[in-house]
Amino acid sequence: MAVSRRTLLSSAALAPAAVVLTGAAPAAAASPPGDVVGKVTVGYQGWFACPGDGAPIGGWWHWSRDRFQPPSPANTTIVSWPDVRDYAHTYPTAYPNLGNGQPAALFSSYDQQTVDVHFDWMRTYGIDTAALQRFNPVGDEGPTRDAMAQKVRGAAERTGRKFYIMYDVSGWTSMQSQIKSDWTGKMAAHAASSAYARQNGKPVVCVWGFGFNDTNHDFTPAACLDVINWFKAQGCYVIGGVPTYWREGRNDSRAGFLDVYHAFHMISPWMVGRTGDLAGLDWFHDNVNTPDQADCAAHGIDYQPCVLPGDLSAGHRRHGDFYWRSVYNMVRLGAQGLYVSMFDEFNEGNQIAKTAETAASVPAGTGIRALDEDGTFCSADYYLRITADAGKMLKGQIPLTSVRPTPPVTGSTPPPVTDLARGRGTSTSGYTQIYGPGNAVDGNAGTYWESVNNAFPQWIQVDLGAAVTIGRVVLTLPPSWGARTQTLALSGSTDGSTFSTLSAAAGRTFDPASANTVTVTFAPTTSRFLRVTATANTGWPAGQVAGLEVYAS
Repeated sequence: MAVSRRTLLSSAALAPAAVVLTGAAPAAAASPPGDVVGKVTVGYQGWFACPGDGAPIGGWWHWSRDRFQPPSPANTTIVSWPDVRDYAHTYPTAYPNLGNGQPAALFSSYDQQTVDVHFDWMRTYGIDTAALQRFNPVGDEGPTRDAMAQKVRGAAERTGRKFYIMYDVSGWTSMQSQIKSDWTGKMAAHAASSAYARQNGKPVVCVWGFGFNDTNHDFTPAACLDVINWFKAQGCYVIGGVPTYWREGRNDSRAGFLDVYHAFHMISPWMVGRTGDLAGLDWFHDNVNTPDQADCAAHGIDYQPCVLPGDLSAGHRRHGDFYWRSVYNMVRLGAQGLYVSMFDEFNEGNQIAKTAETAASVPAGTGIRALDEDGTFCSADYYLRITADAGKMLKGQIPLTSVRPTPPVTGSTPPPVTDLARGRGTSTSGYTQIYGPGNAVDGNAGTYWESVNNAFPQWIQVDLGAAVTIGRVVLTLPPSWGARTQTLALSGSTDGSTFSTLSAAAGRTFDPASANTVTVTFAPTTSRFLRVTATANTGWPAGQVAGLEVYAS
């Protein structure tokens, strides 16, 4: 089982003197904007499993030290507790009940619905790209990792996000040959996806771990250069996840690796655990990141530094100030992109995914810190909202500012972003062959409802299970389909018989450039039944819907 990077890389020298924040002229980018340059990328582990979820690896993968026993205070890898309200499936643990008395349950990354929820969050909060972590796939993790790549691909295609493979070579003794076989035999096929990240027209691959000064990364410079140049020969744009002190060849970096680092198209130095306060972030900006950026610019290399939410378990976060300073420092530096460490790393406490808000939402008596650990209440999605603002500032959509624009809460705590239609009962005016209405709410971007042909009007309907407030509907078609415009109307009902118009009939254009996704918003209304009525389709003589998602707002 792969271990957390913090376990391997626990310290680095700091000089935590306070400095005055000053502006700097942005460096010229080596590459034009693409799927990583000019974008916000998040590291995505996707490595949590639970008994009963169907994952080949079995057990409590990455939740427990002994994965064959349920997580408990004595058998755990958890330092932060997730907010699980958006997940359709959770799994009971051996932890005490939460502070509010509810059972302490966890999610499984292997559930497609979990991946879908995560990518829905990425879409909602403006995250562009996910770097899917891939550890040594030759061991017992391999089949589960293979399946996760497919699940991530589907979710990225459905939500219009990008993803790429990030190989973590930690402890991978036969890396030099096996990484090539894995790419050609398995992972390269995903580069054909419309959702696979490309930069400068090339599929993106990251190799994390070359040059680290520890026994878990005992590779020679020659072996590392061979791998980088091999990926380049395959036509890939290659990112290097490198040590903090890569340029100087000291502390966490081996000496003699500068030619290896300079062979990458983009350099992304690791920063988790390097500092826990604002003064430390400022010191790194002046003494490490600024000369890093200059070195990259001099060698025609793109620079993608880490930005950090902070270790929640160590009390670093300062209700968002630490994260925002990290972002601000790298944007004012002129970095070509941002790499958020990480999206879902509950093992290290540096996750931005929705997290327990208060002691009422963590197992009682365990001392696990919630987001209000410093006395300021923060909504579960707070660090996702900060990330949204980070992307806007990186792209020049809001001014450069050292003061975070994102408050810990927006009025009252935002409701979870939940697809109210997922897995609900459906009905229809009719369908052809195997393309029934249930396909539209199964979370699979490739399955779809298709009405009886040449017989407009036709409709598809979902029963939300109870009368709820709704205000937004997202409709999708398979991402690989060509563009088409369907004339669609939306209506709602509380009893299933009397319907009122929510959005009048209009041409809705499904464009593969926008992941074949159409969003319809309307004044919030109370409905139990949501009906979509099709009266025309420029691409096929029938109504077609692959995804019918319904949201509160």
